[in-house]
Amino acid sequence: MNAVSSVARPASALNVALLQINPVVGDLAGNARLITEAARQAYADGARLVVTPEMALCGYPPEDLLLRPAFLAACEAGVQQIAASLADLPDLHLVLGHPMYAPGVSSERGRSRAVPGLVNAASLLSAGAVKASYAKRELPNYQVFDERRYFVSGREAGLGPVVVEVLGWRVGLLVCEDAWFDEPAQSAVGQGAQALVVLNASPFHAGKWGEREALMGERARALGVPLVYAHMVGGQDEVVFDGASFAVDAQGAVQARAPSFETATLPLTLLPDGAVQGALAAVPSPEAEIWQALVTGVRDYLGKNGFPGAIIGLSGGIDSALVLAIAVDALGADKVRTVMMPSPYTADISWIDARDMADRLGVQHDEIAIAPEFEAFKTSLAPLFVGRAEDTTEENIQARVRGTLLMALSNKTGAIVLTTGNKSEMATGYCTLYGDMAGGFAVIKDLAKTLVYRLSNWRNAQARAAGQVEPIPERIITRPPSAELRPDQTDQDSLPEYDVLDAILERYMEQDQAIEDIVAAGFPRADVEKVTRLIKLNEYKRRQAPVGIRITHRAFGRDWRYPITSRFRA
Repeated sequence: MNAVSSVARPASALNVALLQINPVVGDLAGNARLITEAARQAYADGARLVVTPEMALCGYPPEDLLLRPAFLAACEAGVQQIAASLADLPDLHLVLGHPMYAPGVSSERGRSRAVPGLVNAASLLSAGAVKASYAKRELPNYQVFDERRYFVSGREAGLGPVVVEVLGWRVGLLVCEDAWFDEPAQSAVGQGAQALVVLNASPFHAGKWGEREALMGERARALGVPLVYAHMVGGQDEVVFDGASFAVDAQGAVQARAPSFETATLPLTLLPDGAVQGALAAVPSPEAEIWQALVTGVRDYLGKNGFPGAIIGLSGGIDSALVLAIAVDALGADKVRTVMMPSPYTADISWIDARDMADRLGVQHDEIAIAPEFEAFKTSLAPLFVGRAEDTTEENIQARVRGTLLMALSNKTGAIVLTTGNKSEMATGYCTLYGDMAGGFAVIKDLAKTLVYRLSNWRNAQARAAGQVEPIPERIITRPPSAELRPDQTDQDSLPEYDVLDAILERYMEQDQAIEDIVAAGFPRADVEKVTRLIKLNEYKRRQAPVGIRITHRAFGRDWRYPITSRFRA
């Protein structure tokens, strides 16, 4: 027997719309306009319950904007503005995500929270007023989340559970993490909820849509009520939101789904017997969803921050080739510029392949030989380097010459430099501070090298299937990877094979396995010790790296907060 067997079913169906929108953090007026326009259109299309994502009014995550009283006052004014602007639609019920001061909570500051009484709220707006407010009860403080820095729980605020009346339906409100725990949903159903509405801003990582749908299906089936899940879409700094809002029926089956990585409104109908009617968008393949995440991250980072275009140092290697393909898909060829900067060690095939790819994609392409600058640096330093053989110092000078040229172009044109380092390189320090790490946005920072190859092959296959020219020349994919900073150099002169390196990286960095456990799993001890040692040694470099797009459940950056100074070695 399910938990709601004694709860009366509603008498009629309820038309619902989930607003899968892409707000901009801090653009309260723009976000309010986006919400009201989408709500009006949904109402015109027949919806009477309209749901926004979590924190839709201010964007998510607003981070330390939440510490500013002026920001919170503007958020409160925005709630009232939205309510007033929809007052002429008396039977519209809008569930809005926003930050809010909880009434009756002490304003005395304590060590447990930065903003006393502040909650992550979902409010029901109808007939020009706020009818009820719910406060998020489960505050995540893992991975990229830091909600306990800003919010108090709804339990402390005394604002949950909240069950609201909507045209004959009793609807329980939840916010994101609440739906991953038993108690909030059980409490709502215990108070008579006949459907659950979940507001979400859940950062993307590969495969997360499946986790969400499976768990929400279990939640609905266990409680015997339908559940709708309104999810944000778009990029915000290093995190991306994939949309794919959905609804499950009382048996836990997904019956409606919005497209991934698109702004959309998902209309659906809740039926009295717990069934759900709606359109079901297809689920992208693993490669497609990662590609869409990267494209979305680039498009929104540049678009929301006002950059007119992107500059890429195109080397003829696989990493810069992949970044170029992503950038063109995100921005269009007219907003992307590439620069090839050959050194004395650059193979002819590198500049030939770089020129070929730029031609294929139709981007502006320039070539600047760096030999004169490289020799000038060596001449200036020669008196200080007497008696010392050439080593990585001279290799790094080449990378830093290139970084200087790219940043000069960025300063002159306003376009942002996209760096091309991957996760394997960032982990092991196979990158140069103020050289190939110089730039404003690290597109593939969270892609292991093996995934770089997989995505490159996938993108070419998509082009072939569409009857288009492959964007990445085949030779770029098949030739041995090299930084080309000394004669006949390859990456494997310094690093294990990438399939081994990436597997060790995943186990150590993403799964927190101990060195001995990785060795016991069959990896050569020398490789394990080398890779893990390099990960630790190069934390200081990663702290100075540009922000980049997160596509795994643990990326370098907000997910990874390790001390630079540390002697722990296991």
